[in-house]
Amino acid sequence: MAELAVATAVAKLTNLIIQEAILLNGVTEKVEQIRNELRWMQSFLKDADHAAEQDRNERFRNWVSQIREVAFDAEDVVETYLRGAAAASQSLWKKIVMPIHLHKVKRGVEKIQTRIDHISKQKDSFGIASMIASSREGGEGSISTNERLRWWRQPLPHIEEDDLIDLVQDTEALLTQLSSMEPRRRVVSIVGMGGLGKTTLAKKLYNHIELRHQFNCKAFVYVSQEYRRRETLRRIIKDVNVPYIGDLEEVDEEEMVKKLYEFLRGRKYLVVLDDVWEKEVWDSLEAAFPTSGMAGSKVMLTTRNREVALHADARSTPHEPRMLTEDESLELFRKKALPGMDHFPSDLENLGREMVTKCGGLPLALVVLGGLVSRKMKTREEWEHVLQNISWHLIDQDRVSAILALSYKDLPFYLKSCFLHLGLFPEDFSIPKTQLMRLWVAEGFLPQQGEDTAEGVAENCLNELINRCMIQVGTLTSLGRVKTISIHDLLRDFSLSVSRDENFLGIYTGGEVESSVSPSTKSRRIALHSNPTQHGFLHSPFLNPYAPHLRSLHFFNRFEHPELYFIKKDFKLLKVLDLKHTIGYTHTPSAIGILIQLRYLGVSQILKNCYIPPSIGNLKNLETLDLGSSYSPIPNVIWKMKRLRHLLLCDKSEPNCVNLRLDTLSHLQTLKTIRAGRWIEDGGLANMISLRRLGIERLSQERVNLVISILRRMCYLQSLSLEVMNNETFPTSMGLSRFQHLHKLCLKGKIEKLPHVCEFPPNLVKLSLIGSELQKDSIVQLERLPYLKMLVLGNQSYKWRELVSSSEGFPQLQVLHLVSLMELEEWTVEENAMMKLKHLKIEDCPRLKIPERLKLSNTVKILEVKYNPFKRWRSPEWTKASKNRLDCFKCFQD
Repeated sequence: MAELAVATAVAKLTNLIIQEAILLNGVTEKVEQIRNELRWMQSFLKDADHAAEQDRNERFRNWVSQIREVAFDAEDVVETYLRGAAAASQSLWKKIVMPIHLHKVKRGVEKIQTRIDHISKQKDSFGIASMIASSREGGEGSISTNERLRWWRQPLPHIEEDDLIDLVQDTEALLTQLSSMEPRRRVVSIVGMGGLGKTTLAKKLYNHIELRHQFNCKAFVYVSQEYRRRETLRRIIKDVNVPYIGDLEEVDEEEMVKKLYEFLRGRKYLVVLDDVWEKEVWDSLEAAFPTSGMAGSKVMLTTRNREVALHADARSTPHEPRMLTEDESLELFRKKALPGMDHFPSDLENLGREMVTKCGGLPLALVVLGGLVSRKMKTREEWEHVLQNISWHLIDQDRVSAILALSYKDLPFYLKSCFLHLGLFPEDFSIPKTQLMRLWVAEGFLPQQGEDTAEGVAENCLNELINRCMIQVGTLTSLGRVKTISIHDLLRDFSLSVSRDENFLGIYTGGEVESSVSPSTKSRRIALHSNPTQHGFLHSPFLNPYAPHLRSLHFFNRFEHPELYFIKKDFKLLKVLDLKHTIGYTHTPSAIGILIQLRYLGVSQILKNCYIPPSIGNLKNLETLDLGSSYSPIPNVIWKMKRLRHLLLCDKSEPNCVNLRLDTLSHLQTLKTIRAGRWIEDGGLANMISLRRLGIERLSQERVNLVISILRRMCYLQSLSLEVMNNETFPTSMGLSRFQHLHKLCLKGKIEKLPHVCEFPPNLVKLSLIGSELQKDSIVQLERLPYLKMLVLGNQSYKWRELVSSSEGFPQLQVLHLVSLMELEEWTVEENAMMKLKHLKIEDCPRLKIPERLKLSNTVKILEVKYNPFKRWRSPEWTKASKNRLDCFKCFQD
């Protein structure tokens, strides 16, 4: 459907009317009129989305396509005008040029209005309005996609399913929760993405022999997105056999709730609510389930949204079943594809393994694929044909696509954009959270949420997609926060399928653009993927047809291009240019300066020998500039980018080449890692009042004191990294105790005397010390930091032979890294020291002997060791015992 394109256009035009009121003066009323017409079409499309699939004929699809195109063109007309008007407003010929731009946009807006009027008339002449009305009223033969889904998914709890894969650990964990005898009613939740097998697992538990006689009464009710309170209550009442309630069609809903409550109050009950989508469903039913009835009563929910589960019972931990392993996937696929056979024919097993890999352990996909293959001939040729078209078979099959689509359709439009955007990244790509959030901000996907920053809203959106099981947490930081995320292959394929229809993005893999309708497509985004084992080569003319409409361009997997000659004036609306994964560049052309709409520029992998042109100073709308490791001088033009929020660099050029001016960057939130210079004294640092993360290197002791005195006035600072020059030391007293919000601190350089514990930031969570040459008694001070969860003692930070971890020391420490402590040999860990330590990493500490107390600790779950004499203490007995208690054990021997 075109609803996403229209909703995006409406939101964007609304924001532009507010933010660019001056530049739009003279055409504001016409832009508002277009916005209002599109808003009306958006409402109409929501109704059209419920029309029966077979009623969506070719005329209907063409009509929807026209709406999408006019929404795109409305965006283009207004944004093109704003770009030209912004440039003209700075020109000496402003009085001549501005009327020309205004005349052009008026003509463009009038053409858009004419097209909208024509599309509106077609709605009646094509009979589209009557078709939608008929579907809404349930006309003859009208069967909606949701109705078919109800047929597919309506569970029959008394019927046991054959060919299941027994998830022993998941079953046991949930049985434990369901069998517990708390005095108050509890809610047990099963959470996961569509197709994970939540309903199947719930049915298995509902019929489990261990629970069969534990409950006086039971009910299993399918809720779904189309929740009907009366129908749900009626089903529960019928299943638990509430007597003397009369005709349920006549009884008031509140009376039904009251009768059900009274009946359950004296009984131990189990009620399963399958496929719950909204918190309001629980709110409307909760009163029917007594909280203080018989001990052990339970309500079990299955849902795709973790927030729904926590809303129903904040004390419970929602259970998310795992994906199937490769062997389990192969077994389930075999049972469905080869019914009655207990093994694969020898010539088909490898093909079967390749097929199930694409399913990513998702039971629904395996069942559908197995059912498809079961109807094919059992020949290698037939199976190879299925394998070659497996994405089509999985995503374009009604059942898989429709079930995945339920989660997508339930998203608000801004989350739909965020979700589809993930399709830009290559398959199985580990997506950095911070980079992703900055891209979403640059794309303008996010709504305003109170006083929260755009980055705060982006993190909220990311967490919501995680809670809705649309994306998966990849890796965590050492402190347990999300570091990377990933998306299941089938959800990615689904997103690309939707993006193809919406012209949201296209993927180029070296041959042609996937997910695009034609070379003249108005696709808003293009990601260029090449084979990871080969360098991809790109010819400039390829991008020309896409340039006028393109909003973002991404390169992945080491795409090779000798120069950035593809940058031309046609890329006038480009907002994101991400070149971090390219190679072979030796020159960044001055043409980069014509991309004045850029919000995000990432070039961190290509600048080792690259000239950075002063024309980047023209990028006045830039919000994120990632220059990475630059061996060329950075031109003194950064100050012109007054909207900059994140400046990421690592200046490797000769010292004192350029003294940067930075005193205009009041919106800057991230600055790392920058070399110390006159910009500190000249007001650059003092004016960065929005700083959250800061890293400065090559400081003198005098400048350290100056930096600290300036930063005391910054109330948002959360992370600070300071490095002193080789011949300098940190001041004895730095006065860090005033930094209430500082959670992370990194000090690189010699510390003659460690500050007293009361002089550290009071809420410090992570501390990294590198090259500190600490006094032997300094560890006693560190042990007393009350909230410290992670400590890194890096190269030459501690140069003594012995280290003692005192009893009751480091009360909150969870992560400890010891790196390149060459002199350290003996480490004594007293009883009750580091009682919460979970992750221990030891790297290049060749003389260190691991304390016996840590070898046997039950709290340490992750152990990483890297150095030669590791064999000295790794006895076979200890290694065997460790396997049973460590979640992760890594040994690297040089």
